[in-house]
Amino acid sequence: MTTPAISSREAEVLDLLGEHLSNAEIAARLFISVRTVESHVSSLLRKLELPDRRALSRRSPGGTAPRPAAAPLPAPLTPFVGRAREQAELAEAVTAGRLVTAVGPGGIGKTRLALAVAARAAGDFPDGVCFADLVPVTDPGRVAAAVAAATGVGEQPGRSLDDILPAALADRRALLVLDNCEQVREGVAPFLERLLTACPGLHVLATSRARLMVPFERVFPVPPLSRVGGGRSEAASLFLERAAAVGRAPDPAQYGHVTALCERLDGMALAIELAAARWSTLGLDGLTAGLSDQLRILAGGPRADGRHRSVRAVLDWSHDLLAPEDRALLRRVSVFVVPFTAQAAAEVAGFAPLDPAAVADGLGRLAEQSLLTVTPSAGGTRYHALETIRQYGAERLAGTGELGGVRGRHLAWSLDAAAALAEDAAVAGGSPLGPQSAPQSAPQSAPQGGAAWRVRFDAVADDLRAALAWASGLPEHRADAHRLARALASCAFARNLLGEAQQRHEQAARLAADDADAAAALRQAAGVAGCRRLGDDMYRLHRAAGEASRRAGDPAAAARDLAAAATVAYRFSSTFERIPEAAEARALLDEARGQAAAGGDPAAEAALALAEAAVVADAFGAVQGDADNSAADTVAAAERAVDLALRAGDAVARSAALDALSGAQSWAGDPFAAAAAARHRLGLLDRAGAAAPAATHELVDALAMAAATAIGTGELPQARDWGERLAGRPLLAEVGDHATSWLLVADALAGRADDVLATSPRFLDAWERTGRQRSFSLGPAAAAVAMVHGLRADRGARTAWLATADRAGAEDDHRHGHGAVFDSIVLLHHGDPAAALERTAPEPEAVWKWVCWVWLHWYAALRAEAAVLAGHPEAAARTAAARDLVTGNPVATALADRAQALLDGDPQRLLATADAFTAAGCPYQAARTLLLAGGRHAADGAAALDALGLRTGTTGPAAAH
Repeated sequence: MTTPAISSREAEVLDLLGEHLSNAEIAARLFISVRTVESHVSSLLRKLELPDRRALSRRSPGGTAPRPAAAPLPAPLTPFVGRAREQAELAEAVTAGRLVTAVGPGGIGKTRLALAVAARAAGDFPDGVCFADLVPVTDPGRVAAAVAAATGVGEQPGRSLDDILPAALADRRALLVLDNCEQVREGVAPFLERLLTACPGLHVLATSRARLMVPFERVFPVPPLSRVGGGRSEAASLFLERAAAVGRAPDPAQYGHVTALCERLDGMALAIELAAARWSTLGLDGLTAGLSDQLRILAGGPRADGRHRSVRAVLDWSHDLLAPEDRALLRRVSVFVVPFTAQAAAEVAGFAPLDPAAVADGLGRLAEQSLLTVTPSAGGTRYHALETIRQYGAERLAGTGELGGVRGRHLAWSLDAAAALAEDAAVAGGSPLGPQSAPQSAPQSAPQGGAAWRVRFDAVADDLRAALAWASGLPEHRADAHRLARALASCAFARNLLGEAQQRHEQAARLAADDADAAAALRQAAGVAGCRRLGDDMYRLHRAAGEASRRAGDPAAAARDLAAAATVAYRFSSTFERIPEAAEARALLDEARGQAAAGGDPAAEAALALAEAAVVADAFGAVQGDADNSAADTVAAAERAVDLALRAGDAVARSAALDALSGAQSWAGDPFAAAAAARHRLGLLDRAGAAAPAATHELVDALAMAAATAIGTGELPQARDWGERLAGRPLLAEVGDHATSWLLVADALAGRADDVLATSPRFLDAWERTGRQRSFSLGPAAAAVAMVHGLRADRGARTAWLATADRAGAEDDHRHGHGAVFDSIVLLHHGDPAAALERTAPEPEAVWKWVCWVWLHWYAALRAEAAVLAGHPEAAARTAAARDLVTGNPVATALADRAQALLDGDPQRLLATADAFTAAGCPYQAARTLLLAGGRHAADGAAALDALGLRTGTTGPAAAH
């Protein structure tokens, strides 16, 4: 069997899958949309006949030979010297044990040893080796975020990273290297306990100055470099190699002096490297003389302490050899926790006795002395110090009395950097959704400014976090910390780091100088929680905003916030872990009414009207809603909310009210009005732009509703367009089930089997990875895929997808709504109208709340056709009723007209419906019409079905079940 040809773009996608990048990251790397990435992934799965993306990651771009997974480890600029025994022992320990901690004092060489071992052991881990440096992590709660970034695991709405990571890594056989764990041990230890328990194939190699103190940890003490062997020892070899790199190596006659010097330095790798960096200018005599005084002063004490002191001695000596300006520069740049540019260093460190213009030269001199490392990056040359040197510089900084001043300048630099990033993000599009009016073909995966913006943010994000952590603990910097938290929240949101965005908005609320500012930050946090599908958090945050507004003496704002909380309880009830009871929501509504008693605020009146439509009239069909509400009353309540929102002049409020109206009108049996409201809503948001989290959340919801209601009115091409827009949203990149749900439904109803089969792996993979959630959109999507497999007579696949539909959606909706529609299509396709008639036995009015939402027209039209084909005595009445009901729906009208033509035995009218189906974008039903017409038309119908990817070999009733 020949291997199918793989395009060059598919090969690029396949190569990046091997790096375990998320779809959003691949899209950003290749400057294409997330949707395009998913299409390539689906194509590769089919061509290579592989079950999932993890199997793809093990294939080469040619698609024939397995390859080891990529190991994204830092590439040291200098060769690794010695430690052959330690490498072998530690590699064996890492392969055999789940958690191995390389322990030793700063400067002994833990990181370099860990990197060498990880590279050596990479072949034992088919899913790769990942590296996470925890130096920049100042908050123990952000350990999971650092690991997620290292492993390419993105955020998923509705779940925390603590839940996402174990699920994402559960079936990986991989090695995770965690470097510099000592500063956040209290966060690393419980995180690793949870992660390793859930991920049996995951191994962790940690480096730390102290053990992590978890039960299953294996400690590997990292010894100093061996001095056995004189001039050929590991310690001497390191000195000779590094000395040669900065000039010429010592002559063999000097090896004895080298050995003695390394002995004095206790074999500490960092101390030896720093001494070797001075060899070309001082020579061995100068080095020995300079270090002898330092070591003599620090002699004595336990050996372990001596090793610490030997590093400090060399650092002291190296420091004392610097010019005063370079000493100042070394200690001042210690405030940077990640690689920094010369310009950043000039802004933070460039004050007396330093001339800002001379900072770049000073950085070069420090790099020449191995006190800084030069790192090329996409954003230009950057500098950084090894953690031991950085900590030494920080101690020196504290000892000079400059700490507060330099930290303050670093904070000011961070504020400027964050403000510039946030402004650029807002100008370029304002949210992870990118520019809202961009054509579908435009890249939509990279936020605001694209890949360049991401690079800029990623390069400074950890410094912004460190500055915020320092400033937030000091009353005199509280206002600056508040500003930085807000800016960082906006940037994190633009970078699609939604968990951090919510965290920073809540932090900004705590840092706010007054309750009004706190309430504003809490509202932003609630909007982010909505994007994350965390109903409980939305509810909590809106209530907290209401309390803050009340304390601020702003009853109108309090009314808006409390009404918003009551609305959320009903509108997004399916996203709650603990659904607020009806009485609780009504009590909130009463509180909101009390706050708004003074009247006169249009926004408060609009919010109250929407809450009343939600809680009292159940316009959103909440889980805890009243199924016996009057449809007319519900529509009236929603219309009032729309009118008041229009007066308030808020696009997001109007969209929410239109959503209520759309739901109310669908349950009143008016799909056209529901679809018009959904389109109006989407147009509002497109014109306004989705800059804030609440607007972004609203737009994603609006796209889903626009696609769904278009399906309800038979506008399949439009539904597909909106479904495709939804599927391409970076906000949903890691939740492919929610992203592709309506696209799958639109393609399935149209009969585009190949497209459904290409998209369904993303849906299923995401649904399983994200905990098999239930949602009003997930059930129909799974049932739509099951329908396609049913049309193809693939009973095994259909059964599996029907089981998924049962678990992914509401039981009643599947029984009476979408399930009845999709099952009837399959049954009619395979010539079993009696079973289809039984499947649609209930009158639409008897199951109105389930059937009419999207499926009323489809249900009625298919029910009529089943009655005609089964010879039901009420076939004529059902067909006439259906034709009256679905007028204006192109697909359902064609279905009802076809039923009438079959009933009347009118072949010309029957064939005319084929053209109607084609014009409506439903090629499957056009092909089926030709089959029903029989004779010479049947062959054309069968060929059309084959072209759609729908096999016609099995047409008996058994194939439908």
